Order: sequence, then structure tokens, then C-alpha cells
Amino acid sequence: MPTKMSNENCTGTISAEETWSAEQARYAAQTGGDFAALERMIGDDLVYIHSSSNVDTKASFIESQRSGTVKYRNMKPLDIKVRTYGGIGIVSGRLDVDVTVRGQDSLLQLLFHSVWAKRSAGPQFVSWQATRLPPK
Repeated sequence: MPTKMSNENCTGTISAEETWSAEQARYAAQTGGDFAALERMIGDDLVYIHSSSNVDTKASFIESQRSGTVKYRNMKPLDIKVRTYGGIGIVSGRLDVDVTVRGQDSLLQLLFHSVWAKRSAGPQFVSWQATRLPPK
């Protein structure tokens, strides 16, 4: 039986502006190494599916950055669309990510979905799915 999550975990309605602001704050926290901000803005129920097919939880996602295994240097969003459904906000678009993974520098061009839930502590990042675009 799959784990069930529901709108019961949301408190109120999230706006498109609130969703996009939270997404941009996450980019800033990741590129700035602000782990305290990441701890606050990421939900304990995060499912983070990388374009490599690796899957992270909140703990493993933050630890990969804290340990230096992954270092996000720049994140440039393009062609962004924000949709909201009650307590859930979804950001979709393209993202160019300048990242170092295990000492290897990469520029990733991704298509992605990012999901935010409105909670008592504010918007929380709860899901990510990315697909790597082929080189041009």
C-alpha cells in the first residue's frame, strides 16, 4: 500500500507569488550554502528525484550539500510556469544548474517540476522531479 499524503498537511491556500518566492529563496539557499534556511523550507516528507534518477530525502539532500559532495554554484530558471491548487503550488520550467558533484563540474539543463505545500511554518518544498535535456 502506498504512503498516503493529503491536503490535511496543508494550512490555507498558497498563491502563485508565494510559491515562486519560496522557489527563488530555495535557489538562493542552495547556492549560498544556507543550510539553516534549507532545514526550515524543506518539508520532512521531501521526495527529490534527480535527473540522474537518484532519489533524496530531506536529510540526504541537505547532507550531500553540507558535506561538499554537491555544490550548487548557480541556478538560472527559464520558461517558468507557476500553478496553484489550494494548499499546493507547482513550479514547472527549465533550469540551468551550474553544479559540482564529487569534484566534477557540470552545467545541467533541466526540465523540472517543483512542488510546495502551504504549512503552518510557511511554504515547504515537498517534491522535485527533473529530466536532463540532451546537449544541443
